[in-house]
Amino acid sequence: MADKPSRALVLFGDGLARFIDPSHIHLHSLASAGFCGFLSLPDCPLSDSEDERIVREFAVLLDAYETYLNMSEHNTDKDSQRNLMKQSLPNRFMGMKAAILSNNSSLKSFSAKLGFHTLQLDELLRAHDADLQVNVEALELLKLLGFQEGEVVDNQFDVVFFHIGAGEKVNSNESEVIAADVEYANALVSGIICQAQPGSDISSRLHLSVVLSFGNVLNDDDTKFSVSKSFDENSYLSKLFPSQSYTMKGETPRADVRHHSPMLIAQLRHGVTRKDNAEKFSFEDFKEHGGNLTIPADRFLHEVAFKLWKAPKYGA
Repeated sequence: MADKPSRALVLFGDGLARFIDPSHIHLHSLASAGFCGFLSLPDCPLSDSEDERIVREFAVLLDAYETYLNMSEHNTDKDSQRNLMKQSLPNRFMGMKAAILSNNSSLKSFSAKLGFHTLQLDELLRAHDADLQVNVEALELLKLLGFQEGEVVDNQFDVVFFHIGAGEKVNSNESEVIAADVEYANALVSGIICQAQPGSDISSRLHLSVVLSFGNVLNDDDTKFSVSKSFDENSYLSKLFPSQSYTMKGETPRADVRHHSPMLIAQLRHGVTRKDNAEKFSFEDFKEHGGNLTIPADRFLHEVAFKLWKAPKYGA
């Protein structure tokens, strides 16, 4: 158990999980040093637009899916507005101060209603076509959490989310956009890790989470990226097969669990997070060697808030 609360940086690579390859050495290095696993999502509506998918999945990550649904139904009565205030992050997590960086206007609007400070990428971050510039941007992100010049100072925010993906970096064709986003995420991880070397003041307080989603589900994803334990449903032993924890909410089975295409997550705070046997940032390696297995995505923020001393422990 840490003797001081963490300050959390969450890099959220929207739709980037399927495009990681062996050249992304900094993401793989993080996976080999950290604690890895999956965040399961609910089934997605077939009618979702890309913008709706982005906001919906982020809402799940914040355990704010019901709030998202209420907002989607354009409820403007006083009860709905009071409920929205109750669901804000400061109200739910002991005054938590949170910020988000994104170029997606819908995501920024939704986050602001949940109490996030929305920051403009263009104001904080400049061009990022060189490793040196990415390192500067890593420093700027860490400053938001009170990590400055190798020291820990009074912080502006407890947690900062950086949304990367959905074509925020390049105005070009889809393959070039995705390649630029993945390369950027890989370089940014390197810049952050360089500032949080073991034994440093920053490493003792920074809780880094890298979350990569699959984005839109493709036809064969249910077989390629399944997290479900397989067993013979016709066997008389099938009734003895326990429900996996990610399919449950308390003692009640979840009705809309998607058993494939989860978010991939690697987390690191030196001396606090455990180390598992994963060596690569990949679905296959996380499934075989990850220590965090699969948890519902709506539990993610509760786990992070616990590290910030803003929530009680969830689970074991």
